[in-house]
Amino acid sequence: MESGMLSRTQQALIRESWRRVSGSPVQHGVVLFSRLFDLDPDLLPLFQYNCKQFGSPQECLAAPEFLDHIRKVMLVIDAAVSHLEDLPCLEEYLCNLGKKHQAVGVKVESFSTVGESLLYMLEKCLGAAFGPDVREAWIELYGAVVKAMQRGWEALPEGN
Repeated sequence: MESGMLSRTQQALIRESWRRVSGSPVQHGVVLFSRLFDLDPDLLPLFQYNCKQFGSPQECLAAPEFLDHIRKVMLVIDAAVSHLEDLPCLEEYLCNLGKKHQAVGVKVESFSTVGESLLYMLEKCLGAAFGPDVREAWIELYGAVVKAMQRGWEALPEGN
């Protein structure tokens, strides 16, 4: 992961916007995943717990196991925000997270939809405070996170 890819201004914009969102991680995470399922309903079957298939996004979003997943996703975002000055320290963790996502059938292409959903959630939660500069800073950060996760895919041989 490239260190120093975000300017100090971008880091400050990300920190301030995240501070306003991170107080209610599950609530805001539900907004993110609701949007994700709206954009790509085919992702719903990837989320199974105890071999239980969810019949609808609403059923999934209400399941305690899925709410735990939402908490974990929000913690990953929080870790990235907490390490803006030293994103390379998250490289191994994010690479392994990529491997885990590949193992459960997530396609690399789905991360662009997740990115759109993240931006949607931030815009809904921040309103007018989610201006073009804030949006661009988040796009840069998310791009760096996804790049590190993609290296997890590349580390596995084909067919695994």
